Amino acid sequence: MTKDKATDQDLTKLLGRIAAALDRLAPAKDAPASLDRAEAFVWRAEDQLLDPVDKVNRLDLDLLKGIEPQARILLDNTRRFADGLPANNALLWGARGMGKSSLVKAIHGEVNRDRAAQGEALLVLAEIHREDTPTLPRLLQRLRDETRRCILFCDDLSFDGDDTSYKSLKAVLEGGVEGRPENVIFYATSNRRHLMPRDMIENERSTAIHTAEVVDEKVSLSDRFGLWLGFHNCDQDTYFAMVEGYAARYGLSLAPDRLRAEAKAWAITRGARTGRVAWQFIQDLAGRQGVKLD
Repeated sequence: MTKDKATDQDLTKLLGRIAAALDRLAPAKDAPASLDRAEAFVWRAEDQLLDPVDKVNRLDLDLLKGIEPQARILLDNTRRFADGLPANNALLWGARGMGKSSLVKAIHGEVNRDRAAQGEALLVLAEIHREDTPTLPRLLQRLRDETRRCILFCDDLSFDGDDTSYKSLKAVLEGGVEGRPENVIFYATSNRRHLMPRDMIENERSTAIHTAEVVDEKVSLSDRFGLWLGFHNCDQDTYFAMVEGYAARYGLSLAPDRLRAEAKAWAITRGARTGRVAWQFIQDLAGRQGVKLD
């Protein structure tokens, strides 16, 4: 054996020992979380893992005022899905702060309370962040082999500029060879009905050679959602109903006239009457009264 060949073999052995040592030093990869560990998870795209959520941050369904028709439709759709019946993907779109994401989480909690009382399997809520939508195919492959049924939830979904990740979402929602798993439904919230700004759509229409094809491709993304639920700014009476409902639930003591006056003043400072503004006022009031909001 020549000296050069022997040197190469020694170097290969040395590199092998170094690689083995590094493997031992590296932290062990977490095993995929079983969906039996929790009723809600967050998809960690960088690690390709579903991270269990011990306590979901949500309100009870009966505290969400001014959106009763939307709540009734989404609740019926979710119950059908939980029972293994046909159901639609849902897009909750419209005004900020009017309870779109709160409604999804409240519906999930309501359905699971009913199912737990009947001894039936609970629904899983799995949240995926907007920036991780390109990893949706891998997440769906992870969920496809599960027996539990899952609401896949993306909050504040929208696309801008040259972002092409919407194409993977289109395939996941309905198209593709494999299609959406039977045990998965997709709920998303957005401030935009078509998930992208109007000026972006108009720009595509004005600059494309085949304008109809380009615009249709982007607008058709929202068409993949069988349910479109619109949310709009509330009037003053609805806003007061929200505040009064929260105050009654958490035992906040304030004369009705004063409660309304303070709530009105709070909304004026924020320039809006929404569910989010009502909740922020209640947080301020509870803090002043020394009451914890559990």
